[in-house]
Amino acid sequence: MAVFHVEHNKGYTVMSNHHLHSKELTLKAKGLLSQMRSLPEDWDYTLAGLSLNRE
Repeated sequence: MAVFHVEHNKGYTVMSNHHLHSKELTLKAKGLLSQMRSLPEDWDYTLAGLSLNRE
């Protein structure tokens, strides 16, 4: 599954509906993917780094 990085303005995230409509991904996986796509590219994509963004 390819992930496309596109230029976006501050304050919202652009992502394909393909992932959101996929029956192969759980709702949790879709939420996590959406959260990860909203973070900067240099974010710490570890469990510890992602847990910082929970609140």
